[in-house]
Amino acid sequence: MQPIPTQEQPLASVFRQIGGGMYNPVMEKFERGKTIFFPGDPAERVYFLVKGAVKLSRLYEAGEEITVALLRENSVFGVLSLITGQKSDRFYHAVAFTPVELLSAPIEHFQRSLQDNPELSRLMLQGLSSRILQTEMMIETLAHRDMASRLVSFLLILCRDFGIPSLNGITIDLKLSHQAIAEAIGSTRVTVTRLLGELRQDGMISITKKKITVHNPVALSQQFA
Repeated sequence: MQPIPTQEQPLASVFRQIGGGMYNPVMEKFERGKTIFFPGDPAERVYFLVKGAVKLSRLYEAGEEITVALLRENSVFGVLSLITGQKSDRFYHAVAFTPVELLSAPIEHFQRSLQDNPELSRLMLQGLSSRILQTEMMIETLAHRDMASRLVSFLLILCRDFGIPSLNGITIDLKLSHQAIAEAIGSTRVTVTRLLGELRQDGMISITKKKITVHNPVALSQQFA
């Protein structure tokens, strides 16, 4: 029986004990932009995001890659075959959006832990529900035709999922390159650089050491509604 996570024993601690101590999860590190798994790869392992952010995307026949989720620390991913109830290949392209540290374990060990630990199953359901909401928001973001609105919508999603309140507004706790933002919203680095510059001039945002602070998310949302 797996131990039930508490405030003193977070999900990360439980994940480390998958396999009952016989097969400890493996720690893996990926540099920004490196692929964790491709669509079509065998779904053999489950991942727990210890540090950084991971981008999940889908590649379509026309060659366009669409971002469907941006995972934060303490997220579990790579579990689609558990949901479908049968072994499957990877459906998404998982890429390190920032430098990341992951714990990974064989999917069958994780499945046994879910069966033994109802609390772990509940936490997984909460995480998947949050991801579905974020995916819907990302789809709405990419539905904007003009890049300014698309960028603003993306910044507001980052405020929601990675934001830390500060005296000046909401600071997105990620070091974001212009290229990484461009890839996430289907734009170019030149366009993102120009649009961020305009937002800075308008006093909507500030950028310090690649971390973006949105001074007034409500005003920003209303301006680009």
